[in-house]
Amino acid sequence: MEKHSEETLKQELERLEWEFSMLFEISNAMRTTLKLDQILYIILTALTSHEGLGFNRAMLFLVNDKEDVLEGIMGIGPHTAEEAGKIWHAISESKMTLDDFISSYDVFKRDPDSKLNQIVKGIKIPLREDMGILALTILEGMPFEITTHEAKKIVDPEIQKSLNTEFFVTVPLKAKDKIVGAILVDNVFNKKSITKSGIKMLTMFASHAGLAIENSRLYEETVYLSNTDWLTKLWNYGKFHQHLSYEIEKSKISETQISLIMIDVDNFKNYNDTLGHMKGDEALKRLALVLKNKSRKCDIAARYGGEEFGIIMPSTSRESAMLFSERLRVEIENVFSSEPEPDAAHKLTVSCGIATFPEDALSKSDLISNADTALYEAKRAGKNKTCLYSSSMKNKSTRD
Repeated sequence: MEKHSEETLKQELERLEWEFSMLFEISNAMRTTLKLDQILYIILTALTSHEGLGFNRAMLFLVNDKEDVLEGIMGIGPHTAEEAGKIWHAISESKMTLDDFISSYDVFKRDPDSKLNQIVKGIKIPLREDMGILALTILEGMPFEITTHEAKKIVDPEIQKSLNTEFFVTVPLKAKDKIVGAILVDNVFNKKSITKSGIKMLTMFASHAGLAIENSRLYEETVYLSNTDWLTKLWNYGKFHQHLSYEIEKSKISETQISLIMIDVDNFKNYNDTLGHMKGDEALKRLALVLKNKSRKCDIAARYGGEEFGIIMPSTSRESAMLFSERLRVEIENVFSSEPEPDAAHKLTVSCGIATFPEDALSKSDLISNADTALYEAKRAGKNKTCLYSSSMKNKSTRD
């Protein structure tokens, strides 16, 4: 009896030693980056690798406070038994360690065939008590075990069907006193039961993961704010130059064009001085919203300074940029046409200048300078116009 107790105690101590060692290793891995997508990948890899917690699959969901929903962000693991067999055979053959899996992030990111990841990303659950187990995990801030047919009654059947799961465990991701998301794990293929000690380990792990996620979000928010214009929420001057340098280098490699539109608000000084700075700020915000809404996803809109803006248009010819700029100019004119101006000198419109790489310039500084020159020409020609750069233009440095 005493020998049996000693053996049990030894096994328990070995298990605890392994758990703390694993938590330490995973925590160290999470500290190697502040990028959210990499943090999430490390978390799910630690949950599913044979050297980690060893679940068949793991899915991660984050709270969207603005929409009051829980959104699927990432899933790792097979979607079918056939896929599971192939993956486990490959792992066995390759003898990959936890570090090897974590280092494979770039491969995971490029994988177009990750069926589970695609399904998880399509899930969005309103945070209400009647919306099933994942919503309850967030609202009640506690783990749930769906390990019996009776417990399955509180599971949304659509979610269960789409994830191809039957029995699973969910745990909340906590950062200090805030619930930031949830993790769902299962052993749908090897049917291995999830023990109480496994759930306890998972809950401890989730606490570390929640803090790592929140720290990453705070970091990314800080980076975003440092690159964003406080008033218009467009990219700022520094980020504009960073984007333009990157796009020019990319253009050189792919041998494509980049068009740059420089935009200046006509009569803004008169408008601002007459109606006040609050009215002027509001006008700039409205204009920025037009730029954001009308630009393509690949375009980069920024506040260059004061009442001047820039739009970087990758893979765009002079002619296409001209068509876009004219549509934009007319749209902005219409936005401000209903405003009661004291006289024409206070009417807000925009003048635009366009230069294209490599036709009009072979460097970033020349591209900006030549787009500016075209902008000055639009001002000189009477404002509320778009001009394409021409080498015959004279660089005038005054704007009204």
